[in-house]
Amino acid sequence: HRTLAKLKSTYVDALPTLINSKTQRIHTDYNQTVAVTGRLSSSNPNLQNIPIRTAFSRRIRAAFLPEPGWSLVSADYSQIELRILAHLSQEPELVKAYNRGDDVHTRTAQILLEKEEISSEERRLAKIINYGVIYGMGPQKFSRDIGVSVAEAKKFIDAFNNRYSRIFSYMQSVEAEVEEKGFVTTVNGRRRYFRDIKRLSGHHKAGALRSAVNAPIQGTSADIIKIAMIKLHELLRDYQARLLLQVHDELVFEVPPNELEILQSLIKSEMESAMSLSVPLVVDVHLGKNWMEAK
Repeated sequence: HRTLAKLKSTYVDALPTLINSKTQRIHTDYNQTVAVTGRLSSSNPNLQNIPIRTAFSRRIRAAFLPEPGWSLVSADYSQIELRILAHLSQEPELVKAYNRGDDVHTRTAQILLEKEEISSEERRLAKIINYGVIYGMGPQKFSRDIGVSVAEAKKFIDAFNNRYSRIFSYMQSVEAEVEEKGFVTTVNGRRRYFRDIKRLSGHHKAGALRSAVNAPIQGTSADIIKIAMIKLHELLRDYQARLLLQVHDELVFEVPPNELEILQSLIKSEMESAMSLSVPLVVDVHLGKNWMEAK
């Protein structure tokens, strides 16, 4: 009841009241300087937060439609934060896997479990730890997420740090850098400051250090998609298609039928060339008659 009541009040009841009377569309505000990572945030309404997990929330997504006869095209960076981590850390196994086009979560499971045949559950476990490392996940949270004891979770994280030692070393170097300089930088040099970090202690300092390690990764991701948006703005001058939304690592376009074929490949190409890293950027493109289909 609480889930449905929340969906009804936040989306079903609220969104129709926000339709612009002149354009008959909902328009969001994008904020450039709210998120500390450098990502754009969305408000009035927040269109980066439209749910997708349940059957009911997917029906809300399906209510977002393009111009009649047109299609929505969604272009989404695949595993962008892990790719940035591979570039920043220069972890050989990760760099090699991405350059070969391997499934990175499967490869992590193979390395940590020391076997070739990996089940879907074992891949899921490896995926949790791959992403958990980016956000400084500790043994307690890892044990809750995968359903093992804290001791077993700690053993798994220790094995990850031993086998992916360059990632561990990179994270330690970022912690040392922020302690010394009071800031960290993205791949192309944008800084995020942590001016009070030397005065912090205990869990406050641990939280700040986790944020500092994560900042170059999320910050570079934010830089990449903004660069891609600028390139695509120039590209779309010659077409009728429009860029509608930025949702974290995803861009959503409204495209007429005669431009669909050419723009799908051009959008993918422009986004994948937004920044040169030591591993390839990969973009997945989907299309549909509503936002749910184009996901």
